[in-house]
Amino acid sequence: MRLPQHINTREKVIVVDPNVHAWGAYDANGNLIRAGLATAGDNWCEDVGRPCRTRAGSFRIYSLGSASCKSSIYPLPNGGAPMPYCMFFNGNQGLHGSPYAVEGNVSHGCVRMKVNDAEWVRFQFARPGTKVIVRPY
Repeated sequence: MRLPQHINTREKVIVVDPNVHAWGAYDANGNLIRAGLATAGDNWCEDVGRPCRTRAGSFRIYSLGSASCKSSIYPLPNGGAPMPYCMFFNGNQGLHGSPYAVEGNVSHGCVRMKVNDAEWVRFQFARPGTKVIVRPY
């Protein structure tokens, strides 16, 4: 089990744990209702010459995108990387689908999920204001 079956919460929450490469959706009673593979930010991104770790902390989703969501930044210099079902929670950091969701932290800071998981979270779970907790590395 990568994530606990139950957490203490009084609201829906998405938990991302970069240490075990997993995300989980918890209902308002704290019960895990769905979980999957998560690829968080890399320790170092050569193309930008800096760490790219996903910032740890508690955030709120403020923007929900469609299947055609694309990065405005990556790849450098003009962006365009597909980010289906993007859900932004911290500046340019968000949850999104990717065929490159792997068991490792190799992103530029976003949290990659399998595309079908991102679609489920986007349409069946997340709303503007949904809490996202990113655990420390």
